[in-house]
Amino acid sequence: MRGLLKSNYYAVRSNVKVFSAVMVLLGIFVVAVDNEIPSLIIGYMLSVMIGFSFNSIASAGRESAAKWSVYKLTTPVKRADIVKSLFVSQLLWLFVGMVFAGIIVTLSVALHGFPFDKDTDIFLLFVVGSGISLFMGAFFFPLFFWGGEERKEVFLVISLLCGIGVVMGLTTLVNTIFPPHMTSRIIWGGCMILACGILAFVLSYPLTVGIFRRKDY
Repeated sequence: MRGLLKSNYYAVRSNVKVFSAVMVLLGIFVVAVDNEIPSLIIGYMLSVMIGFSFNSIASAGRESAAKWSVYKLTTPVKRADIVKSLFVSQLLWLFVGMVFAGIIVTLSVALHGFPFDKDTDIFLLFVVGSGISLFMGAFFFPLFFWGGEERKEVFLVISLLCGIGVVMGLTTLVNTIFPPHMTSRIIWGGCMILACGILAFVLSYPLTVGIFRRKDY
């Protein structure tokens, strides 16, 4: 598993370096600007969490040129481990994105004060960013192993749109069920969205393994 995780890291490293540099510069800008415009913080938090996850799953198809994806099957690793390494890699990069978001938000609040109307708004932003990332991975990996690497770009777009759509739908459902201005219920609603994302991500793993096991190269 460690070797597979290293392989996934090397596949995504070049893109992540560029993305990280851009996010650091944008983070400095967000911290420097007065947060009376909370849309800057909102955009940054969602971009950095979803962006790192997007780069992680996008790297899954970069092995096709070197035929490494086929070579891995001749090594003493299980197909389930190959799939698991991709899921674990996405979780690790999502965590990196959350760390970036947390640092920038903390610095902005320390310098300019709290920019939102409710104390739960930042929590909900973490929920939305994480939820979209988890749903995106849950949709992408089964599609990727089912449709093949040549359709990766299409599956990336579909997965991202599906992740956004599902989270928006769940958010609408939460707003319909729970009355406004109920902080405790808003928190429970956010936890419900996050739980649904985690459940979809977990259930996607055995589905992806099953698809991969039936695939011949």
